[in-house]
Amino acid sequence: MTDRTEPPPLPATAPAVPAPDPEADARIRAADRAHVFHSWSAQGHIDPLPIAGAAGSWFWDHAGNRWLDFSSQLVNVNIGHQHPKLVAGIAEQAARLATVSPAFANDARAEAARLIAEVAPGDLNRVFFTNGGAEANEHAVRMARVHTGRHKVLAAYRSYHGATAGAIALTGEPRRWGSEPGTPGVVRYWGPYPYRSAFHAGSEEEESARALEHLRQTMVMEGPHTIAAVVLETVVGTNGILVPPPGYLEGVRALCDEFGVLLIADEVMAGFGRCGEWFAVDHWGVVPDLITFAKGINSGYVPLGGVVISDAVADTFRDRPYPGGLTYSGHPLACASAVVSMGVFREENILEHVRTLGEKVIGPELRALAERHPSVGDVRGLGVFWALELVRDRETREPLVPFNASGTDAAPMAEFTAACKASGLWPFVHFNRTHVVPPCTITEEEVRYGIALLDRALDVADRHTTAA
Repeated sequence: MTDRTEPPPLPATAPAVPAPDPEADARIRAADRAHVFHSWSAQGHIDPLPIAGAAGSWFWDHAGNRWLDFSSQLVNVNIGHQHPKLVAGIAEQAARLATVSPAFANDARAEAARLIAEVAPGDLNRVFFTNGGAEANEHAVRMARVHTGRHKVLAAYRSYHGATAGAIALTGEPRRWGSEPGTPGVVRYWGPYPYRSAFHAGSEEEESARALEHLRQTMVMEGPHTIAAVVLETVVGTNGILVPPPGYLEGVRALCDEFGVLLIADEVMAGFGRCGEWFAVDHWGVVPDLITFAKGINSGYVPLGGVVISDAVADTFRDRPYPGGLTYSGHPLACASAVVSMGVFREENILEHVRTLGEKVIGPELRALAERHPSVGDVRGLGVFWALELVRDRETREPLVPFNASGTDAAPMAEFTAACKASGLWPFVHFNRTHVVPPCTITEEEVRYGIALLDRALDVADRHTTAA
């Protein structure tokens, strides 16, 4: 680790920041506050930061401040900001054919679907394109319900699946509360979480076995003949970077097969390189019936998501019309960007790079932080998808802030977040966790620099522990 008594040296890859432009900053702030309605926010209590530009793993504002993006914005800028090949690919497609109805065939759309099917596991050979992850989950559930003729969907408590009507109903965390009552037919279950086990498990293996037995009993009590699908995030994202313990995903697949239930893997965050594979399920050799994706497929340069569909589900709609569609399904600009992005993954060996970073740099460095900081209760993750769970007391595992805290209750995490940003690190923070989720293309030097900044910011969290 870098000497903590002095700020770490700036990586050579850090871009130069343009001269401050206070007039642009003021103009954008004024227009934003006058006319833009922001998501998940009390409009009178926010002051969004105007961003001037970005490159690679960095972005900057109009005041001359620069940040290392340890959030990948919303964990989606997998190949980094402003990748020149992706920018050029979008421009080339726009010059040739900017848009076309989804009723037509299009070369960019067909090639994107072919490439996705090529890397998908098993017989997932068809792709339905959407504009993002929430719509992908909506359509995956619709496909499952029509295919099975059943209406219930089992979804985990610690989950986020999107903010459209059906996707927010699937979501298990507090963001769904404001939309209730929601779409009927969703049944909750507890997924595995070894650090805070709902099953009083003493090991990962015991956690897996007990979580599977709980899921089995839930399915039995709900009536398997009424259940269309189990939906889960392969690796839970915003709600904790919860990597499934050994045997869990395989066990869920077996339960679904036993009861004739479809398995929907939500890989909106975990897919396309984030976990070091094209799809996170590849870590466990599990083949879902449907995979939903978005974010990392093209790093969000153009809105794009979709559902990868097994042959069995696709065959349901061979002679029966699929009851759904979107004006912008398979938009040429988005699909062209996906084609270029997948090419970049191969050309730059990004999957191998992510695996190496996770195993040899991020994992070891974060575990070293845990040894040094009493506020770090747990370290977990893989690839470039990691979380530090912050606590007041390591023995009791009391969270640094209460569940779903706000106002003064959330002050310790707010102080920690402010310390990160003041140092030039932009974190991804949720509840009592900070996530380490930089672009998949981040360099080793940049990772070590970011973790050195994180190391210093954790001193602020340590002040709120019983060890202080």
